[in-house]
Amino acid sequence: MFDENVLQISTKARAGSGLWFAEALATFGLILTIFGTQRWKADMVPVTAGLYIASAYWFTASTSFANPAVTIARCITNTFAGIKPLHAPAFIVAQLLGALAATLFCWFMFAQVSEHANRRSA
Repeated sequence: MFDENVLQISTKARAGSGLWFAEALATFGLILTIFGTQRWKADMVPVTAGLYIASAYWFTASTSFANPAVTIARCITNTFAGIKPLHAPAFIVAQLLGALAATLFCWFMFAQVSEHANRRSA
Protein backbone atom coordinates (compact mmCIF):
# COMPACT_ATOMS: atom_id res chain seq x y z
CA MET A 1 0.00 0.00 0.00
CA PHE A 2 2.73 2.49 0.90
CA ASP A 3 5.40 1.02 -1.36
CA GLU A 4 7.63 0.20 1.63
CA ASN A 5 9.36 -3.00 2.69
CA VAL A 6 7.25 -5.00 5.12
CA LEU A 7 10.09 -5.37 7.63
CA GLN A 8 12.48 -2.53 8.39
CA ILE A 9 14.90 -2.04 11.27
CA SER A 10 13.93 1.10 13.18
CA THR A 11 16.44 3.92 13.47
CA LYS A 12 14.32 5.97 15.91
CA ALA A 13 16.44 6.68 18.99
CA ARG A 14 14.53 6.28 22.26
CA ALA A 15 16.71 6.50 25.33
CA GLY A 16 16.77 8.46 28.54
CA SER A 17 15.24 8.44 31.98
CA GLY A 18 12.23 10.53 30.94
CA LEU A 19 11.23 8.04 28.26
CA TRP A 20 11.82 5.07 30.54
CA PHE A 21 9.70 6.67 33.27
CA ALA A 22 6.98 7.43 30.73
CA GLU A 23 7.03 3.82 29.62
CA ALA A 24 6.82 2.50 33.19
CA LEU A 25 3.92 4.90 33.84
CA ALA A 26 2.14 3.86 30.63
CA THR A 27 2.43 0.19 31.58
CA PHE A 28 1.31 0.92 35.16
CA GLY A 29 -1.79 2.65 33.80
CA LEU A 30 -2.56 -0.14 31.35
CA ILE A 31 -2.37 -2.82 34.06
CA LEU A 32 -4.47 -0.66 36.41
CA THR A 33 -7.05 -0.18 33.64
CA ILE A 34 -7.22 -3.91 32.92
CA PHE A 35 -7.42 -5.03 36.56
CA GLY A 36 -9.87 -2.28 37.52
CA THR A 37 -12.18 -3.02 34.61
CA GLN A 38 -11.89 -6.76 35.25
CA ARG A 39 -12.94 -6.17 38.86
CA TRP A 40 -16.07 -4.15 38.12
CA LYS A 41 -17.09 -4.69 34.48
CA ALA A 42 -15.10 -7.55 32.95
CA ASP A 43 -16.83 -7.52 29.56
CA MET A 44 -15.48 -4.01 28.95
CA VAL A 45 -11.76 -4.88 29.31
CA PRO A 46 -11.08 -4.86 25.53
CA VAL A 47 -12.75 -1.47 25.16
CA THR A 48 -11.07 0.20 28.13
CA ALA A 49 -7.64 -1.27 27.29
CA GLY A 50 -7.92 -0.04 23.71
CA LEU A 51 -9.07 3.42 24.79
CA TYR A 52 -6.27 3.62 27.35
CA ILE A 53 -3.57 2.72 24.80
CA ALA A 54 -5.00 5.23 22.29
CA SER A 55 -4.91 8.01 24.88
CA ALA A 56 -1.55 6.96 26.35
CA TYR A 57 0.01 7.24 22.89
CA TRP A 58 -0.67 10.97 23.13
CA PHE A 59 0.00 11.68 26.83
CA THR A 60 3.31 9.88 27.26
CA ALA A 61 6.70 10.96 25.99
CA SER A 62 7.41 7.37 24.93
CA THR A 63 4.23 7.04 22.79
CA SER A 64 3.14 4.23 25.12
CA PHE A 65 4.42 0.89 23.94
CA ALA A 66 3.33 -0.53 27.35
CA ASN A 67 3.98 -4.11 26.24
CA PRO A 68 7.20 -6.00 25.45
CA ALA A 69 5.63 -7.58 22.35
CA VAL A 70 4.77 -4.12 21.00
CA THR A 71 8.30 -2.94 21.77
CA ILE A 72 9.78 -5.79 19.75
CA ALA A 73 7.32 -5.18 16.90
CA ARG A 74 8.22 -1.50 16.80
CA CYS A 75 11.88 -2.46 16.36
CA ILE A 76 10.98 -3.72 12.88
CA THR A 77 8.95 -0.67 11.84
CA ASN A 78 11.03 2.32 10.85
CA THR A 79 8.38 4.94 11.62
CA PHE A 80 7.95 7.75 14.14
CA ALA A 81 6.57 5.17 16.59
CA GLY A 82 9.52 2.80 16.07
CA ILE A 83 12.41 2.11 18.42
CA LYS A 84 16.03 1.35 17.67
CA PRO A 85 16.63 -2.31 18.68
CA LEU A 86 19.54 -1.23 20.90
CA HIS A 87 17.11 0.85 23.02
CA ALA A 88 14.39 -1.82 23.35
CA PRO A 89 15.81 -3.70 26.40
CA ALA A 90 15.59 -0.60 28.62
CA PHE A 91 11.97 -0.08 27.52
CA ILE A 92 11.16 -3.69 28.32
CA VAL A 93 12.73 -3.37 31.79
CA ALA A 94 10.68 -0.19 32.39
CA GLN A 95 7.53 -2.02 31.28
CA LEU A 96 8.22 -4.93 33.61
CA LEU A 97 8.82 -2.57 36.52
CA GLY A 98 5.63 -0.64 35.73
CA ALA A 99 3.66 -3.89 35.49
CA LEU A 100 5.05 -5.15 38.79
CA ALA A 101 4.26 -1.86 40.55
CA ALA A 102 0.71 -1.84 39.13
CA THR A 103 0.11 -5.46 40.09
CA LEU A 104 1.18 -4.80 43.67
CA PHE A 105 -0.87 -1.58 43.77
CA CYS A 106 -3.98 -3.36 42.46
CA TRP A 107 -3.52 -6.28 44.83
CA PHE A 108 -3.35 -3.87 47.77
CA MET A 109 -6.14 -1.53 46.64
CA PHE A 110 -8.60 -4.16 45.51
CA ALA A 111 -7.98 -6.26 48.63
CA GLN A 112 -8.87 -3.14 50.66
CA VAL A 113 -12.05 -2.62 48.63
CA SER A 114 -13.07 -6.26 49.06
CA GLU A 115 -12.35 -6.16 52.78
CA HIS A 116 -14.38 -2.96 53.16
CA ALA A 117 -17.29 -4.45 51.15
CA ASN A 118 -17.22 -7.62 53.25
CA ARG A 119 -17.43 -5.58 56.47
CA ARG A 120 -20.38 -3.58 55.14
CA SER A 121 -22.32 -6.69 54.11
CA ALA A 122 -21.74 -8.52 57.41
